[in-house]
Amino acid sequence: MGSKLLFYLVILPISKLPFGMLYLISDFLYLILYKIIGYRTKVVRSNLENSFPDKTSSEIKKIEAKFYSHLCDLVVESLKAFSISLDEAKERMKDRNIEVVNQYYKQGRQVVLVGGHYGNWELFAITIGATTEHKALALYTPLKNEFINDKITKSRSKYGLGMLSIKEIKSKLTEINSDSYATIFGADQSPRKSQRAYWVKFLNQETGIQFGTEKFAKEFNAVVIFTNIYKVKRGYYELQYDVITEQPNEEEFGYISKTHTEMLEKVIQEQPEFWLWSHKRWKHKRPEDEILH
Repeated sequence: MGSKLLFYLVILPISKLPFGMLYLISDFLYLILYKIIGYRTKVVRSNLENSFPDKTSSEIKKIEAKFYSHLCDLVVESLKAFSISLDEAKERMKDRNIEVVNQYYKQGRQVVLVGGHYGNWELFAITIGATTEHKALALYTPLKNEFINDKITKSRSKYGLGMLSIKEIKSKLTEINSDSYATIFGADQSPRKSQRAYWVKFLNQETGIQFGTEKFAKEFNAVVIFTNIYKVKRGYYELQYDVITEQPNEEEFGYISKTHTEMLEKVIQEQPEFWLWSHKRWKHKRPEDEILH
């Protein structure tokens, strides 16, 4: 009952506000989350200091402040996603080179779009189904709250994106293999089990990488494309697609995982404030019997 009241009395009305008012809310939220509550500031500060050991304390604090400003924008922009029109969403999420993806549809090839929690991935989810010629498909882990989970999945899929729970993958393998899909992976979150990770150096730290992207690409012989969301200015983003490999099964073990991680690292180093620093990315340590690649 509480979730329904929250959605219909708070989230939905806020989502219908114009962007100008939403950014006033974002500015107020910044003061609350960062200046007063200090939401996850220890996690953010530690992540930044360990990732950029050569930066001064002053430089770290500047990145930190910019991150919280972006995070609050991301919150209100994500709420806006519940009611935004497709035209407005496409105006705010431009494609620099969607032809890179669409050329493989003409060849009858599956593609994997892999990226990180950088920029605004919710707006990307809203628009991708309407911009790619493939059937866009996102894999997700269902939320425990069924009502909120249902509202989020319906919002993300309203303009063409298919949503597939990771629990359903095995039962849908034949269907996926029989059509041209662009399957989306967010591959920068901490693996649940350290023993199943591929370990590399990422942002100056030993980091476990989820292996699902590489495994999926090889299973379906899918072209792997790194997908990055650049923030142009407040409320406006651009998508850049870069091919990692056209022949995943010809690549050596770990190549795909290591390459998309290195590409994300480069993007973060250029504009660090737009990555999700509040995530406890390095909560797991590499087991002694696991190789650092």
